Amino acid sequence: MFDKILIANRGEIALRILRACKEMGIATVAVHSLVDRNLKHVRLADESVCIGPNPSSQSYLNIPALISAMEITDAVAVHPGYGFLAENADFAEQVQKSGFTFIGPDPDVIRLMGDKVSAIAAMKKAGVPTVPGSDGPLPDNNERCLEIGEKVGYPVIIKAAAGGGGRGMRVVERAEDLINAISVTKSEAQAAFGDGTVYLEKFLQNPRHVEIQVMSDGQGNAIHLGDRDCSLQRRHQKVLEEAPAPGIPDEVRRQVHDSCVQACIDIGYRGAGTFEFLYEDERFYFIEMNTRIQVEHPVTEMVTGIDLIKEQIRVCAGEKLSFKQEDIVIRGHAFECRINAEDPQTFFPSPGKVNNFHMPGGLGVRVDSHLYSGYTVPPNYDSMIAKLITHAEDRETALARMRVALSELVVDGIKTNIPLQEELVRDEAFAKGGVNIHYLEKKLGL
Repeated sequence: MFDKILIANRGEIALRILRACKEMGIATVAVHSLVDRNLKHVRLADESVCIGPNPSSQSYLNIPALISAMEITDAVAVHPGYGFLAENADFAEQVQKSGFTFIGPDPDVIRLMGDKVSAIAAMKKAGVPTVPGSDGPLPDNNERCLEIGEKVGYPVIIKAAAGGGGRGMRVVERAEDLINAISVTKSEAQAAFGDGTVYLEKFLQNPRHVEIQVMSDGQGNAIHLGDRDCSLQRRHQKVLEEAPAPGIPDEVRRQVHDSCVQACIDIGYRGAGTFEFLYEDERFYFIEMNTRIQVEHPVTEMVTGIDLIKEQIRVCAGEKLSFKQEDIVIRGHAFECRINAEDPQTFFPSPGKVNNFHMPGGLGVRVDSHLYSGYTVPPNYDSMIAKLITHAEDRETALARMRVALSELVVDGIKTNIPLQEELVRDEAFAKGGVNIHYLEKKLGL
């Protein structure tokens, strides 16, 4: 097992990783930008290193600074959390070449799954269901592109192979708009990602967003830990998640779970990962794999009782999986509300000093947050300041528990999206389960 881990992240996920390390008896190094020197995990870590100014490009995305921090503190591994460099193959490669361990998959696997075209090809080979599309990059031949669009059937969506986070996508309703849409998306992809490769897929009209959590040790052993529904989204950003996904037939669920496990074995995957799907008319369609721990991992932990961060560290230290598939039992239901420092109506960021922070409690209530009274939320990073999670024996009770927990949560001094979350957990359609990915934006009039 690792003696010392450097945590290459900030906020609640950095604190979550630190807690797991402490339970495992692993020393921790917290890196931080100038403005983040008072973060909770920085105060609690065994050592801390300032790696640069406030902009993430000069601190949390500064690979030489992170490698240097590992060298001067004698850390032997780095945990990237999510975001920042978590899915950066070049970072993982440089970590390995410098003699350290990257807590995640090998760089080649990150590259394979980070390129949407190669990822889809690998998933098809493993038997994972995919969206009908171009089966590779779109050619430069306009006539051939039109043939592909006609075969797939409109509407279609043009996607950047290197895209992510809702960027590099364009929906095309008519054949006469296809060539221009391809050209524009290619230009945007080149500017945003340094790669102008695009591909085409059938645009599903009213799908849900369902994802499968996996864990694999890279030694031929892999398991799934059930699924999550993340359909409540605004501009492709998840707002509220739950596990398991409601209303999916058992046989359909089993088949997609098994295919994801097989895909992990086929590609030699190591660590925690998530297969993301669109789900419509009782069919799953693969869209991408996230080769890291997810923001919404706590709902899976609540229904399985498995500490995903600990298991992620164990397998990346070379140990075999601690669990077999038959050991994983889904118990009850869990919800997670993302709490953001933003205006609940305009969604404009609301950084500033938190005068008073009070966390809810009680049976089945969990709060993952780096906030404390007197902490100042900086304007430099993502607006998420907390995750509120509830768990109960059934979906209805877990949702009722979330309503109570939200009513107890206090964040004074800045605006938050708590009022929006309170509205969502009382929404009749959401309470029934199975709303699609467009539901929230339509509700908000966006």
